[in-house]
Amino acid sequence: MGIKGLQGFVARVCPDACRTVDLREMAEKHRIDHPDVPPVIVVDAMSCVRYWYTPESWVCGGQWREYLANLEDFIKVFMAAGIKLVFYFDGVVEEKKRDEWIKRRLQNNKEIARIFHFIKTQRKQPGRGMFVVPSALPTFTRFALKSLGQKTVCTLQEADFEVAMYGLQHNCMGILGQDSDYLIYNTCPYFSIEKLHLDRLVTVMYSREDLCHALGLSLTHLPLFACLLGNDVVPESLLEGFWCKCLATSPHKNNSYNRRTNILLAVANYISKVPCSYSSLKDLEEILPLGSDKTLLYRGVESYLLPGQQSPWIPPNITNCQMFSLQQQTAVCQDKEVFQLAKEQHIQSENYTIFNILSNGEIDCSNSLEDECDREIPGQALIYRPARQHIYSVLLEPGKGGAYPLVKEWFVYFGNPLQQPELIQPVQPSIPGGTPNLKTLWFAKGPDVEKQRYSTFLACFHLQDTMDELQALEAPVAAFCCLLAYLMMQVSSLSLEDLNAFVALILCLKAKSAAQLAGLQLAQVDSRAVHLGAVFVRGLTTLLMANSACGFPFRMDDLMPWEVFDGKLFQEKYQQSHRGCSLEELLESNESLYTPFQNLKSLICKVCMAKKRTIQSRPRGNGFITGTQQREFNPRFQQTHRSSFVPPYHNQMRGFLWRNPQPQGREYGLGYPGRRRRFHFVPQ
Repeated sequence: MGIKGLQGFVARVCPDACRTVDLREMAEKHRIDHPDVPPVIVVDAMSCVRYWYTPESWVCGGQWREYLANLEDFIKVFMAAGIKLVFYFDGVVEEKKRDEWIKRRLQNNKEIARIFHFIKTQRKQPGRGMFVVPSALPTFTRFALKSLGQKTVCTLQEADFEVAMYGLQHNCMGILGQDSDYLIYNTCPYFSIEKLHLDRLVTVMYSREDLCHALGLSLTHLPLFACLLGNDVVPESLLEGFWCKCLATSPHKNNSYNRRTNILLAVANYISKVPCSYSSLKDLEEILPLGSDKTLLYRGVESYLLPGQQSPWIPPNITNCQMFSLQQQTAVCQDKEVFQLAKEQHIQSENYTIFNILSNGEIDCSNSLEDECDREIPGQALIYRPARQHIYSVLLEPGKGGAYPLVKEWFVYFGNPLQQPELIQPVQPSIPGGTPNLKTLWFAKGPDVEKQRYSTFLACFHLQDTMDELQALEAPVAAFCCLLAYLMMQVSSLSLEDLNAFVALILCLKAKSAAQLAGLQLAQVDSRAVHLGAVFVRGLTTLLMANSACGFPFRMDDLMPWEVFDGKLFQEKYQQSHRGCSLEELLESNESLYTPFQNLKSLICKVCMAKKRTIQSRPRGNGFITGTQQREFNPRFQQTHRSSFVPPYHNQMRGFLWRNPQPQGREYGLGYPGRRRRFHFVPQ
């Protein structure tokens, strides 16, 4: 996660270490110097996503088609220059970095609270200065890049180490990212994504050699320098006293610099006078207040050594042990074939979170754009927990006595202090004959197994009785309905207006291009719709997990947000629905959507009624006036108001958005046959 202040220090104090470079020219030179190896840039994707996300709207849940188009354009520019990209994503949060992860998540909670306060008071999106990436952006970026034909790797440990190692071992042209740790690793050149001008392929390259020259250090000093400044292994809190001693004896103290800059210079001055040896490191460990763990400094220095590299600070007979070395016997899953396939799919970015659960029974989820003050909508972590519990039971084998191993969850939601993981009990879904084992779901073939995969997936969301209706739909629509039905069952405060907004979204989205969605303008932003958008997108990641666990009854591409969701379009449909607009306006005067609208709505309501969940009408107007007042102001909202929706009869749901379309029958609930229909949207 980098060294605090180092990147800015280099820019301000060591300008010679920041070289503007033309990546096209560097690629051409690389081809001349290495004619047998194409120029490759390895990309630290986790540090790039916030720079890739350039759509104007970011609070509404994500402008996914715009984002996908941006990623495609990004790739095309490098391809035109003959540069191959390899993308790396963090696949784990290592135990040594958990405290820092928690600290950042709690800080993000405060930032998100400020964002919702702004939206509620200003009824618009904050400026870019308050920007946070849309919920689950890194997860879906990984699948987006894979769908665009790019080599995408999900790591078995922190990504920065694997990125640096790949760059060194494959003689890469450089690393593209924004993490000061790449100034410390002795690997290929480090390019800035923040300074990248994509149109010209010009950016800043940070020079380790020039940094060392400015500090009076050598490359072998850099790992110790990083540790004595505080990093993911050595906490800053242990170093304050050491910094004060360095500052007191430093000849470089400059009142025009801030304290952090002076600390960096003072620590560099101190290290430059220390002999490069293991005994010197041991002496430092005695000086520093490392508490009971005197190996912190040693482990911190070692964490920067790539395979095959040696350091004077580390005994030469000690080999680097950074590489992932989880033994099969230490894993939660003891089946070698299942474990190996899960590991391969994890590395190749083909599954989602499965290997983490099977290897060490642990899973984490970062912040979502959720309003902690809205107590009617639980945190997404709690909404989807029952589904996750079923997924865990699919993945894990019960032990003696039938007890499942507990799963450690690190999920961010309001009220969770993250002081320790929550221990979650797997729960078997209701499947006649019991849950199929992973050997069957992952390796067996044939139509019966395909049916088992699909039914097991649905059972994780309590929808196993709706298999025939869902299989009749196109796959993305079926997945959308699965998620929407689960949400409506789990969150009792969701209303008929919310349901109408979601159904209108999936129907209207299909025909819209990225450019059309980019051009959509919102008069205002509703905070509750922002919250619902984040909850829905997080639900898609739960679909990914279930799909991975059940042997892929769906293509992963069918579960992607650019297939079923757009933040601004959902905002528009939500606001239209809650202020009581006509069905004609809600569906953009597209009469071909009226029947699919009623059919999808009927399907969701039928599922909910079977679970004793009646969906009530709760119009919220424009956020300031009630549904009753809205009807008085809106003449199109003048029909009889009913408090709940009773689904009409529908015949196997054939037609637009359904597989194998058949001639449509009577359009129930939409008007009289033979007359030109002008429909009013009535919250029923």
